[in-house]
Amino acid sequence: MHNVWHYNYLMEPSTEYVAFEEKVKKEIYIDNLSPQVTKAVLENAINQFGNVKDVQFVPTSFASYSVCAALVEMESAKQAEEIICEMGDSPLMISGMPRPVRAQKAQVEMFEDRPKKHQRRIVCRWLDPSHQNFELAEKIKDLTKKHAVEAQYIMELQLEEEEKLHKQQSETLKTNYKKYELIDDADGNVKRLKAEYGITLNDH
Repeated sequence: MHNVWHYNYLMEPSTEYVAFEEKVKKEIYIDNLSPQVTKAVLENAINQFGNVKDVQFVPTSFASYSVCAALVEMESAKQAEEIICEMGDSPLMISGMPRPVRAQKAQVEMFEDRPKKHQRRIVCRWLDPSHQNFELAEKIKDLTKKHAVEAQYIMELQLEEEEKLHKQQSETLKTNYKKYELIDDADGNVKRLKAEYGITLNDH
């Protein structure tokens, strides 16, 4: 059996990539968004904390659970950091309702259109079993298969946790909404009693 041996020749990061890294520092990743949230709605919500330059919805691994995510570019890296801290302490108000979304620093890997970090040249060739690097190539191949199995397992666990979190947060939202309804109903009943019996009540 022969194995393929790869040689990577890397160069320094390009100017374009360095500029891209600076841009990523101003980006925040927000997930657990409702599918009904639009770009304008999210932009208005985040503008409570700073100046939004751009909003880009991104695909997630949890689409079947009605969980959406977005990359939000802020005016500065400092604003991005402040928003992450702020949203960690309190729910985000979206269209007048609290939504327990999560915010974290954006990562380079989240951008599908990211430029290449290095200009690289890959050279491949078959290795004969008698080659001195054949055993090393075998180990690398086995390790790659092992990592693929582990990654799949971790993804399944993460999906389970996301589903539990989504159900928990949905119940929290429903409970809060019912509380708002009860408050509105109580206020309406008081007004009807005042009108019916001609009673004047203080609002204090």
